[in-house]
Amino acid sequence: MIFKFEPIYQTRVWGGKMFSEILGRNINSKEPIGESWDIVDRNETQSILSNTDSKGQSLRELIESNPKGMMGPKWSRERAFPILVKWLDCSERLSLQVHPPEKLAQELHAEPKTENWYVAFAQKGAGLYAGLKKGANRENFELALMENRAENLCHRIGSIKNDSLLVKSGRIHAIDSGNLILEIQQNSDSTFRVYDWGRTGLDGKSRELHIKESLKCINFEDFEPTAIRSSDDSPEEILAECKYFRIRKFNCKEPKKIKIKEPDSNCALIHVVEGSLQINEETIIKGEHAMSPYAQDCLITSKGLSTFLVTDNFV
Repeated sequence: MIFKFEPIYQTRVWGGKMFSEILGRNINSKEPIGESWDIVDRNETQSILSNTDSKGQSLRELIESNPKGMMGPKWSRERAFPILVKWLDCSERLSLQVHPPEKLAQELHAEPKTENWYVAFAQKGAGLYAGLKKGANRENFELALMENRAENLCHRIGSIKNDSLLVKSGRIHAIDSGNLILEIQQNSDSTFRVYDWGRTGLDGKSRELHIKESLKCINFEDFEPTAIRSSDDSPEEILAECKYFRIRKFNCKEPKKIKIKEPDSNCALIHVVEGSLQINEETIIKGEHAMSPYAQDCLITSKGLSTFLVTDNFV
């Protein structure tokens, strides 16, 4: 058994039409859609089950009904699902921002957030901002903020399809225009915006900045990180491994079966980025996700040329 959920679309000033044009989703909106929250368990936002006899239940209700079977024997009924999965349509550049590290989150009334970006599509010249250029420090960065040239001290790398980058809490970052990103992150919605390129929001007003909080959170010793340039040829590779989650990538060149976990071993998320998969009686197509609960094994059947990611080790 696997579980699938309805996407929740979010309007963003930097969004566009890539969910429709690249993922093939039917979205009827005149507003720029920047985010699709595809797996989320938060008080203010809940994923709704789209398959099985429990269709219409929230993710929270699903876990509360069977916490051990869904998440494992040590999982408490009250604990939220720890991962938030989003698609990001970055048709325009996102703000320069930072997420609070664990040691500062409580002080700042926020939640820590480490996230991973997987580039599913990138236009020519697209890029990612991550970390600082060598030689940057807090003093010259604050001066650059006052002079509206903060990007000059931030490290930018070109992005292409299949790139993967782990953005740890405390790392200053921004996604530049022209990227379709699969973001897999801690269950958090805390972002401190430090610089917004002089842009206004959809209401025509300047968006709020959090400079004081950002300067507390930025790791000023984080210089020029690099992305993992993953392959279309490797059968399996690890894209990210940290204390919060592990992400593996699988490429299939022909129909095959892949067992990603045994029963009573893990809860896992499956993310299809190319082609389609069969799991039991369910088909998962490009852009979709599925949850395989702790108590079940998970045997994936690739229907041909396909690429998918698996997120686990978050319990």
